[in-house]
Amino acid sequence: MQVTETLNEGLKRGYSITVTAAELDEKVNEKLVEAQPEIEMKGFRKGKVPMPLLKKQFGQRLLGEAMQEAVDGAMNKHFEDSGDKPALQPKVEMKNGEEWKEGDDVEVEMSYEALPEIPEVDLKAISLEKMVVKADDAAVEEALGNLAETAQDFKDRKKGTKAKDGDQVVMDFVGKIDGEAFEGGSGDDFPLVLGSNQFIPGFEEQLVGVKAGEEKDVTVSFPEEYQAEHLAGKEAVFTCNVKEVKEPVAAEINDELAQKFGAEDLDGLKGQISERLEAEYAGAARAVMKRALLDKLDDAVSFDLPPSLVEAEAGQIAHQLWHEENPEVTDHNHDTIEPTEEHTKLAERRVRLGLLLAELGQKAEVEVTEAEMTQAIMNQARQYPGQERQFFEFIQQNAQMQQQLRAPIFEDKVVDYAFELAEVSEKEVSKDDLQAAVEALDDE
Repeated sequence: MQVTETLNEGLKRGYSITVTAAELDEKVNEKLVEAQPEIEMKGFRKGKVPMPLLKKQFGQRLLGEAMQEAVDGAMNKHFEDSGDKPALQPKVEMKNGEEWKEGDDVEVEMSYEALPEIPEVDLKAISLEKMVVKADDAAVEEALGNLAETAQDFKDRKKGTKAKDGDQVVMDFVGKIDGEAFEGGSGDDFPLVLGSNQFIPGFEEQLVGVKAGEEKDVTVSFPEEYQAEHLAGKEAVFTCNVKEVKEPVAAEINDELAQKFGAEDLDGLKGQISERLEAEYAGAARAVMKRALLDKLDDAVSFDLPPSLVEAEAGQIAHQLWHEENPEVTDHNHDTIEPTEEHTKLAERRVRLGLLLAELGQKAEVEVTEAEMTQAIMNQARQYPGQERQFFEFIQQNAQMQQQLRAPIFEDKVVDYAFELAEVSEKEVSKDDLQAAVEALDDE
């Protein structure tokens, strides 16, 4: 077997691999010898079929296997000896494929882009600033007020007052299509908050302005994609007898409210809110510090990038941004999105940092545990209520999806490793300062 270099430009590599006919024949014979003890054939005892007959019967099929194994073996040995790591799956073509016949040598051309050597980075020389925000009384009181609104109650409005958006209307109703009442179209003493979008579009808006004791007909059309097929797209008239009109009242901020949210008393609830706020601030501050780390790493290193990786990443960025700008297009039946120079520049940064973080993680022996993967899958599965098990099984059988879930976990663990080694100083700032820093991340 002979491997000859044909291309060595930057990260691009090309090799010609020749497997001689004698080597292939030897491999076929090895396979036949290995299989002979288990082969049965009419007229011969098990394991006693003559080799020439076996070769005539199975030689052609084994020749293809031997050819594939020989080429794979040559490729693996090349990567082991050279130390090269291909950026993507190598491209392999049989040079004499159409003209090849049994007894000829096999000539294969292999090409790939090698991953570059990643320069060393002294993480201890990197200085970072960690923004620290304390949950002050004002922030806790604001959060308490928001909780009180979610726990709101309703009280009767003055007699004769018209219902407003946000009010609760208590009513009896009967829905009819073509004058006939339909199943599921009626209710008694039903409390409906106007503007909650609890009913089909157009229903609640028509009740704005009603008074207690009033009867009103509401005419609406069910959506074409309505889940009940016998109602989809049909016009219905709901006769609504309004019994009460109530205005929203925020719950009082006291021990009773605290107990509704699982705390023993108001002080306990305030403590929980303070912890939650500071955890949110810490998460936002980490995102800001992570960006600063990545910026410094990007400035600290420079190396050749595999063009295929940059091209693929730029295409993905362009495609994603196009869909964000055209949310009405939910499939991929559209013209090819050509990456711009800006997309390519961003792709270069992502590829560079991705390769660098992968190198740092490998040297630090960072690993994503099975428990971490399971938790990530469970978090994703919650987005599909009632189908969690099917989603879990889908992920287990899909290596690409597993990698998509594993990659951000690995990246965050490498970033945490870098934080531990870097020189980090804390700076206490206001919530507004932190918010401005977070918004700046989105603008970049």
